[in-house]
Amino acid sequence: MAKINKEEEELRKLSVEMRFLEQTAETLQQRITVMNAAMTDLTYANMTLEGIEKEKKNAELLVPIGGSSYIKVKLANPDKVVVGMGAGVSVEKTLPEAKEIVNERLGGLEKTMRSAQQQFGQVADRINASRKRLESLLAKVREGKT
Repeated sequence: MAKINKEEEELRKLSVEMRFLEQTAETLQQRITVMNAAMTDLTYANMTLEGIEKEKKNAELLVPIGGSSYIKVKLANPDKVVVGMGAGVSVEKTLPEAKEIVNERLGGLEKTMRSAQQQFGQVADRINASRKRLESLLAKVREGKT
């Protein structure tokens, strides 16, 4: 009887741990999704900056305004870019400075993404190990064996 109680207690602990691990995995997956979106945004910004670098003053460009719609604009100053610095603050930078800022942000996000993916992998491994242990304990409890 004491062994069954011990196994039942371990089952309860494993069940709680599994819920925690699954919530952690879900949170990490959400973070990875957000980082993917940010990386896509920064990649587009980088590609745009590289494209602008090849353009001359007063070149006509199509600028996306959303909903698969564009407006034609003339490039007034291809050497200056307004870059968001955070907290609603934007600063005018040279094109090379803007590219460097975007590339640094992209590199930082890639590093953070790798870390989150590694954590996700570790959590997934623990979930799988806990699931196997949980199934094994359930089988023992059902059979009444120790």
